[in-house]
Amino acid sequence: MRCVIARFPFELTKESVLEAMKGIKPEQVLAESVIIGRRTYPLKQVGQIITRQDRRDFSAGEVLRAMTALGFTCRAPGQDAAATRGLSPLQQASALLGLPVTV
Repeated sequence: MRCVIARFPFELTKESVLEAMKGIKPEQVLAESVIIGRRTYPLKQVGQIITRQDRRDFSAGEVLRAMTALGFTCRAPGQDAAATRGLSPLQQASALLGLPVTV
């Protein structure tokens, strides 16, 4: 899929993003995030890895649009905490791993 990030065109596929993020340790999520595999990454970190550009050169919204179009799950800040409130520890662990939560 062709997308434009920081005024530069990129040809991205879901597989290429998965390959680029393989072995990358996620930073602490303080803003919007994207789930890649079983890990949750900040959008800016993913954008920096896949574009090889400085984080100041692009917005999180540009990466958000690209990741959503590729089929990745993106989350707003605080969405994880609100979704897991009131669940058992086992259900919370399942929710954090992106597995279906059974109540």
